[in-house]
Amino acid sequence: MTITGDATANQTYDAIVIGSGISGGWAAKELCEQGLRTLVLERGRDVRHITDYPTATLNPWDFVHRNRMPEAFDRENPVATKCYALDEATQQFFVKDAEHPYVQEKPFDWIRGYQVGGKSLIWARQTQRWSRFDFEANARDGAAVDWPIRYDDIAPWYSHVEKFVGISGNRDGLETLPDGEFLKPWELNCVEKQIQQRVAQHYKDRYVIVGRCAHLTEPKQIHYDQGRAQCQARHLCYRGCPYGGYFSSNSSTLPWAAKTGKLTLRPDSVVHSIIYDDTKQRATGVRVVDAHTKQMTEYFAKIIFVNAACLNTNLILLNSTSRRFPTGLGNDSGVLGQYVAFHNYRGNIVADFAGFPDGYYYGRRPTSAFMPNFRNVSRQETSGPASRFLRGYMVAFSAARGGWQRGSSQEGFGAAFKDDLSDPGAWHVSMMMQGETIPKKENHVRLSTDKKDTWGIPQLVTSIDYDNNDLESMRDFLTQGSEMLEKSGCRNIRPYDDHRNPGLDIHEMGGVRMGRDPKTSLLNAHNQLHSVKNVFVTDGAAMTSTGTQNPSITFMALTARAARYAVSELKKKNL
Repeated sequence: MTITGDATANQTYDAIVIGSGISGGWAAKELCEQGLRTLVLERGRDVRHITDYPTATLNPWDFVHRNRMPEAFDRENPVATKCYALDEATQQFFVKDAEHPYVQEKPFDWIRGYQVGGKSLIWARQTQRWSRFDFEANARDGAAVDWPIRYDDIAPWYSHVEKFVGISGNRDGLETLPDGEFLKPWELNCVEKQIQQRVAQHYKDRYVIVGRCAHLTEPKQIHYDQGRAQCQARHLCYRGCPYGGYFSSNSSTLPWAAKTGKLTLRPDSVVHSIIYDDTKQRATGVRVVDAHTKQMTEYFAKIIFVNAACLNTNLILLNSTSRRFPTGLGNDSGVLGQYVAFHNYRGNIVADFAGFPDGYYYGRRPTSAFMPNFRNVSRQETSGPASRFLRGYMVAFSAARGGWQRGSSQEGFGAAFKDDLSDPGAWHVSMMMQGETIPKKENHVRLSTDKKDTWGIPQLVTSIDYDNNDLESMRDFLTQGSEMLEKSGCRNIRPYDDHRNPGLDIHEMGGVRMGRDPKTSLLNAHNQLHSVKNVFVTDGAAMTSTGTQNPSITFMALTARAARYAVSELKKKNL
């Protein structure tokens, strides 16, 4: 690598945002709206809304392999190929295993999307708020450290984000899953409604709702102003949505930021490290390696937002060393890279349902039925199965009928064969857990001392695993879920542990956690590094615990809140 000369005027900005995904896009939007000249650095290629969604409207027969990946791809990509969203139509949005290697000290499936928009193009779009119980959990049971904020601190920012993103959902009135600013909800189908009714009949602490998701069921003017339109219920979302029916950085926040004239977007920019000036006692810029030429360039700014996605954010900070911070930027506490957590998806149940032979549903609904956590919610249970583990799990399930694919392997020809394939099959139910894991020091990432990637940056070492708490939680889900399905009229109930590796949930969090005490955390209540006030981290790395809900809406709310705070502090000359 070669380092270019001193910074010039066109390499200096008011703010730098590292990453263009869900949280990075929100940082760009808020900073540009407040008048800051903002540089967004994205390590992957440029992807433009609509133009760069080449498979968005293709039919299954338009693909060489009928939308399946060939065996050679699976052999070469044992990690990436495990992701449920990767197929022939979407593979261009996923990092292949050889493109950015890492060291698995313990098995960990790191699913990544390196392009403008990041994983906002391929996320599952589920958007449940955290409740007060989630922000209070660490203080209540003593695990990890206490969050420096509470629900009331972030609630207005949830609303701020929801109105702009467009969230479909019901106002369910649940304390465990607060209501938000919702568009028209999707509907449960007849079997899901049956399960909803039976669960309400048999349990007083369990509630089935339709999932809240980032889809425009009834676009408002703010969504039309973004150039977005109504969701078409195609469920081809992972290809990129040309309608903008679901939220992504590409269709929403990045174009909005660009309209201000304050945004500079630089793809193919692999961030090496953050520059810390020992004399000024602040971060002054970012070192960037060109993805293709490998040339290093430095960019400078007054404030820096690190939104590279959880593990890459940890990697960047660990690699940002100086005399002041020999073990990583802001790492006075020594916990940088530690207390990484994730969601436990290992518990699954499938079942059959006899009934509703004339019932069906419209389109391909982009969400499912959900049940908020009902274990150890307001206190640690002291008797019964839930006393054996901390925290709990959210339940997701859906009911569907087999389609024409069910007969794809049967022999036949003629009109009778075709008619048989057009008849829907019997109902079946699929249920899964989304369990909270407890952040532990042992679950960590660090830099390799002898292996580097193609850009000359140390490879990341992942040392993350399940523990007995996770297994006990899963066993409880398998028991309780099977019981609920049986009471709901399901038969042939088959619970199982899929033994997936950590990481395949794609909800990794922590390593740069928020906290009240600089001795045990890295970020304060405003997502600032305790000891480097002009650096903010607002992606999954900042999370102090995981909750049981999908985390993306919380990343967005934290980012909007921190960006507004950063601008106010900059105006006061405190940064």
